[in-house]
Amino acid sequence: MVVRKSYKGDVLFRVAEIVKGEEGEFALLKGVFIRLCASAPLSDLEKKGVAEIIRQQSAFKKKKQQYIRVALSRQGRLREYNLQRGGRKGKYDFFELPGRVLHLDGDPQYCELCLKTYLRLGVPCRVLHVPEQEQPEAVRGYLQESMPDILVLTGHDAVKKGVRDYRKTDYYRNSQFFLAAVRRAREVEPDRDNLIIIAGGCQSHYEALIEAGANFASAPERVMIDVLDPVFIAERLAFTSIYEKVHLPDLLEQAALGVQSMGGIQTKGKLRLGLPRPRY
Repeated sequence: MVVRKSYKGDVLFRVAEIVKGEEGEFALLKGVFIRLCASAPLSDLEKKGVAEIIRQQSAFKKKKQQYIRVALSRQGRLREYNLQRGGRKGKYDFFELPGRVLHLDGDPQYCELCLKTYLRLGVPCRVLHVPEQEQPEAVRGYLQESMPDILVLTGHDAVKKGVRDYRKTDYYRNSQFFLAAVRRAREVEPDRDNLIIIAGGCQSHYEALIEAGANFASAPERVMIDVLDPVFIAERLAFTSIYEKVHLPDLLEQAALGVQSMGGIQTKGKLRLGLPRPRY
């Protein structure tokens, strides 16, 4: 676990690989709590001690526990409302079918964290490790296998150092792969209400992802996004009724940095109620 001295230690990274280049050895870095990838010479890296790592992990977990409590409380209120809709003192006992999520993530450690969070939130899901560059080729097959309501395409990304023209996809580390995967997914299901797509990582090309067919994407202000930002947005969509459009400001506040880090378009929810509740 390291930080970059030239950036005043703003982000905690894990070293993914050490590579020899013309100017010496440098490290390929992946964010521990944010979806950022970067590279830095070894001389620019400072190793962090166990105490600092534990402190940051504790702060991250505390923040996420709060998000989970809020989401579960909201789900509870929704169930209470549906019980009241049963009428005649609960004559009708509805059951819930929340939206199903297929999540392809370029980071294996993030996959495990996202899966645990989906399960805690009660979201039906399939979470798979698929490297960013392989997602365009893999997405069609997984969509046909899983037939999800919500597709999440994530991993690591970043604007390349020194870039000022944010309109060219060549200046992003992985945006081109997310873009291609979104387009392939839209070949399978072009309707944005039938299949909701959430895509991107830190500093991704937001405008291009939305134009390609994503309902929600990162990052409008080319800022960092939290590991679990896409998960909490997917949960909200999965537990919003198909008869309702999600209120965008409320939904995007699920992201750690709000509308700076995640943006999107008007989209209907994916929760369906059934009647009667199965007995067997």
